[in-house]
Amino acid sequence: MNEQLTSRHWLAATAPKAAPALATSTVLILARIWNANGAEHSVGNAVLMTALSLGAAVAGALASVGRAGDGVIAGTAFATSGALALAGVAGYADGLSLPLLLWALATAVAYALAARTWRTDRREAVAHERHTAERRQEHAHVERVETLRAGAQIEVARESAAYATALAQAITARAALPGFDTAELTRMGLPELPAIDITKELPRA
Repeated sequence: MNEQLTSRHWLAATAPKAAPALATSTVLILARIWNANGAEHSVGNAVLMTALSLGAAVAGALASVGRAGDGVIAGTAFATSGALALAGVAGYADGLSLPLLLWALATAVAYALAARTWRTDRREAVAHERHTAERRQEHAHVERVETLRAGAQIEVARESAAYATALAQAITARAALPGFDTAELTRMGLPELPAIDITKELPRA
């Protein structure tokens, strides 16, 4: 089970790294298939791909202009423009030297652009983990403080109950002796005690 999870994690981490190379390689392969099926030295096809590439580049430029520019749309448009240019050249050329050169250049540019996105994602992930760890530590500190406070309150309550019990036992024992005055205790601020008849003689030993 752990081996499967490790394998999935490795594949999930590697797949985005291979995406730029896979994309440019796919475009090159499809363009060479197109070349073998009649696109070689076809001026019409070359003009079409050039127009499409320029149109995508213009769309990317317009999408990135101004405060309302969308970086995702602009990046997608420029990537499409580069893919169309690579496909047009690879489909029109009769050899592999120029298509391979453009493929290597396009792959390098794609990795350069993707590296910026990966760095941004990594920074955001690290910041999120740090923030989560800080909040977890803060919550753990609050829980420890509340636990100590509750323990102290319980200890004080126990001590108060023990003191009240001892005091009640002492007063009860004192009330059984001759000459005990409950009014005096009331004047001293203690709660009034029930009157106890102390006129009875204590049993002789």
